[in-house]
Amino acid sequence: MLKGIHPAISPNLLKILAEMGHGDELVLSDAHFPAHQLHQKVLRADGLGVDTLLTAISPLFEFDAYVDAPLIMMQAVEGDSLDPNVEARYLQAIKSSVGSVPNLTRIDRFAFYDRAKQAYAVVVTGETAKYGNIIIKKGVTPVS
Repeated sequence: MLKGIHPAISPNLLKILAEMGHGDELVLSDAHFPAHQLHQKVLRADGLGVDTLLTAISPLFEFDAYVDAPLIMMQAVEGDSLDPNVEARYLQAIKSSVGSVPNLTRIDRFAFYDRAKQAYAVVVTGETAKYGNIIIKKGVTPVS
């Protein structure tokens, strides 16, 4: 175990985060997401909610400041509805970790799947909330 690293971050996830470059995207998916069908690089985080991973990742991850929205979620399919508490939980997890929240946008289901195919990796969580998937886009880490 490392000091200062949230215990929800596995060694494999830490490696993925370190390997990612600016502009790379990471999918944090719910338990129902077809990750293995869409992507070759899939990590498992069973038992963890997406909000827990966002709390853990956010202090280590610079969100892309050169795009309008470095957070992407799935729109509800026509005739379906979103639970606003899901998005609120995710944004609160980021805010509690880093003090602010980058912009978020929503895209349709199949556009989300296409984007997931191009992501650096997919992390399948134990999240059971409907439309509980989010893509986070990595930015340039500032030099201090």
